[in-house]
Amino acid sequence: MGAAALATAAGPLSATAARAAARTPKVLAIGLDGAMLGRIKDATAPNLDALMASGLTSGSAIYANPLAPTVSGPGWSTVITGVWPDKHGVKDNSFTGSKFSQYPDFLTRIETAKPALSTYAVASWSPVTDTIFSSKVDTRVSTPAAEYDTGTTSRAVAELRNGNRDAVFVHLDNIDHAGHSHGAASQQYLDAVRTADAQIGRLVAAVTSRASYASEDWLIMVTADHGHTDAGGHGGSSAGERQTFLIASGGGISAGSVRHDIKMPDLAASALAHLGIAISPSWNLDGRPLQQPAPDAFDALRPQLTTRVDETGIGAGVLGFTHTPPAGWTIENGAMGTGGMTEWRGWTFTTDEFWTAAERDQWRESNVRARNVFAVADGDEWVDRSYTGTFDSTLVSPAWPVTGGSTAVLRYTTHYRQEAPQKGEVLVSYNGGAPVCVKTYTADAVAKDETITLQVPSGATEVKVRFRYTAGNNWYWVVDGVKISSS
Repeated sequence: MGAAALATAAGPLSATAARAAARTPKVLAIGLDGAMLGRIKDATAPNLDALMASGLTSGSAIYANPLAPTVSGPGWSTVITGVWPDKHGVKDNSFTGSKFSQYPDFLTRIETAKPALSTYAVASWSPVTDTIFSSKVDTRVSTPAAEYDTGTTSRAVAELRNGNRDAVFVHLDNIDHAGHSHGAASQQYLDAVRTADAQIGRLVAAVTSRASYASEDWLIMVTADHGHTDAGGHGGSSAGERQTFLIASGGGISAGSVRHDIKMPDLAASALAHLGIAISPSWNLDGRPLQQPAPDAFDALRPQLTTRVDETGIGAGVLGFTHTPPAGWTIENGAMGTGGMTEWRGWTFTTDEFWTAAERDQWRESNVRARNVFAVADGDEWVDRSYTGTFDSTLVSPAWPVTGGSTAVLRYTTHYRQEAPQKGEVLVSYNGGAPVCVKTYTADAVAKDETITLQVPSGATEVKVRFRYTAGNNWYWVVDGVKISSS
């Protein structure tokens, strides 16, 4: 719908809105290797602070083994392609097994969809521009080692100030170097953040000083590929190593906003959306545009989350669990055993930060497709305190409208780890009738997007979905993003 049609449908457009509608969208994405959001906030970083104040800030966590270690190869591949390592295939810095032809970088997708747009990538770590970004990108520059981030910044500044690029990716490496040499808890790491912040200031100034800036709509995004340990290094499953974030400003983003639902692959999808490129379902992206948040009932529980009760490995001040379901949802615990760990007695609503701290290196870190607050049934953790009986708990959805005699589609993300005799069952009931099983889990289903087509009986007007988990001292089941739609 054009501006004139919009004016007819919704009243006259204001002069400001009309000018915004005519501005040319452009993207600047900046990657800070090994940067940690918490340490950015501790450092002297006025330019990053300004981007956070003018836009949004979202911290999140990435995977760990067995999905992939927390190293740069899989990290930047995830950021740049918009899919997690189980799709792009990169497991380490050798890039062996990569599937970039199936899941190309976002600049290549821009070139394919809109060849007239101009794309540019420059990196201090050469595999970013030599391997992850394809030859379809208009210009790829790997900065010589002798020039390092200084050369990367100078090249990017020149392109942003004097060129007419539509999408630019800049990779800076020195924060990671400081982390390896001195540790994330060091003053040297903070100094590296301060230096990178000054370089970001030069990049932003190059954008805002453009003669055509007033007629352009720049979306500026800053992210990282992984974090670090306090002592230095990464690759493992600690919370510090799994840290990442997205800072985004421009593109109509509300100033000073904080989000908890944004994940590592979203940068690529957000860049595409800002440039007006429709994301095809056939691309099978894991990222979703930050401009198009998808409300989830479980996420509304974040203000209700409380601190630990029986767990000792979780920080005393970490807010992270509740047994109170969102409006319309219920939990049936009539057959649930007694005692056990309070946090995990029956279905629990929790976060990555809280749940993965309960026990590391048992694949909880691979729960990458759940976002923000999710539901988990964790028999493994429940039995870590004296208990009786077995784990038997059912999470029940609200009644959703359906049309009798047609089909409906049930979608959700799942992260299920199996050990007999546990079982996960998805059951549906129509108009209050007896629940019927439509899916059973008795094998690992790690970080999957599930789609189940339902044959709605004639005369049915509503459906409820049940997730029943039965187990002893076994593993767990995560469910998130549950929704019903017409086929």
